[in-house]
Formats: sequence, structure tokens, C-alpha cells
Amino acid sequence: MKIDLTGRTALVTGSTQGIGRAIAATLADAGARVAINGRSAESVASAIASLREEAPDRDLVAAPGDVTDEAGTDAVITAIGDVDVLVNNLGIFGATPPLEIGDDEWRRYFEVNVLSAVRLIRATLPGMKTRGWGRVLNIASDSAIVIPAEMIHYGMSKTALLAVSRGFAKDAAGTGVTVNSVIAGPTHTGGVETFVYELVDAALPWDEAQREFMRLHRPQSLIQRLIEPEEIANMVAYLASPLASATTGAAVRVDGGYVDSIVP
Repeated sequence: MKIDLTGRTALVTGSTQGIGRAIAATLADAGARVAINGRSAESVASAIASLREEAPDRDLVAAPGDVTDEAGTDAVITAIGDVDVLVNNLGIFGATPPLEIGDDEWRRYFEVNVLSAVRLIRATLPGMKTRGWGRVLNIASDSAIVIPAEMIHYGMSKTALLAVSRGFAKDAAGTGVTVNSVIAGPTHTGGVETFVYELVDAALPWDEAQREFMRLHRPQSLIQRLIEPEEIANMVAYLASPLASATTGAAVRVDGGYVDSIVP
């Protein structure tokens, strides 16, 4: 099985670090021209330099801009041109006691984690449909299904993203364009390390802190460890490829068995 994205242009939002960076690297290694996105030109340039240092032949384009507003989204799309593969990876998360989440914070999570994806789908899906091929992938979370008590607002936004994916898949029916969600489980990123240390003893070495976090806060995980970003990226690359042409409207799990379900 060979994943070949030669001739395709992919946009991965929030791709200067973490899961987004891993996705961008994997798509580029499959032959895609990949747009690296972050809020500042400096962070994007730094990420591109790092990605090219790892593999000089990667075809990367800078697409800085804040996709949580219309002006930033327009700037990103202008920098890229036609998009064949859209990966809505940008997202925020954080632990807050449920009754302390104010209206502004509820709105912020919806606007960043949901509305930014919707805005980019509106900007790119018509062209994909006209060309008769495209992939939209929304990076969701196990928290969409197993709502964590310490971040209900985050779980809400990821549940909404599943609905967005299913709805736009129906809009794209019969066009050659697929729209799917990827349900990522607890994943090892810099941001997650900070989150872990908010919930366990900050004096613990990382390996012990990770095990304690999984034991106390994610005991359902069947792999009993954090997922590596590259493991998420592998699924995204498959769903972005022609090999996944019959998978659409789906919520595909890369969760380490965290969600206790026998169906996706």
C-alpha cells in the first residue's frame, strides 16, 4: 500500500508544532505540496526551516495567518491558491472547573475549535467539488465522546466538530470529495505535557507523570500511554489519499482504545 499525494496541495492549520507539524511532515513525505500555517510569519518560517532540515525535498509553502477571523483566513487562502486537502487541526484546550467557565470562554472555544474549521471548509470545498476531488479532515478528540469533567467546553467544541464533518460530507455527496473527522486520543505534545503537569505532581519526572496522568485521568486507554503525533499523522495521510475514497462522513478513531465502544 503506497500513499501518493503527488500533485496535491494540502493546508494544515496550526502546523508549526505538535500534531499539526507531524501531519504536515507526513503529507509532504507522501508527495503533497503542504502549506504550513501559524499565526505569525516568524513561527511559520521557523517550522519550515526545521521540516526542511529533516528532509530537504519537502515541498512546503508559508501560509501565516490567524484563521480564527475572516481576514486571517483570506490571507492564508490567498497565499496557497487551490486546496485539495484541508486539515483543520487548529484547536485550543485547557482545564477549567465547569462552573467557572464564563460566557466569553464558551464562545472562544466554539469560535476557535469549530467556526474556524467551518470558515475554511466554506472557502475550499466549492473548489474541490468543481475539480471533482478533495479531502477535508477535521481533527477531533476522544473528548468529543467522553466529555472530560475538567474541560466541558473543549469537549463540547469537539462534539460540534463531528456534526460539522458529517453535515459537510452530505453536502459533498457524489462529488469525489470526502469529509471525515479523526478522533485523536490523548497525544504527547508540548501543550499536553503542560496540561499533564497541571493535573499531577509537577515534581515527577516526565515518564512517571505521564503514567500517573493516564492512571488517574485516562484509565480507559487500552495502550496505557500517550499517543505520538506521528501515529495521528499516519491515519490522516491515509484518509487524505485516494486509497480512502470510500470513507466519508466518518469519525475515525486513533485513540489508543480510549473510547469504550465497538463501533467508530
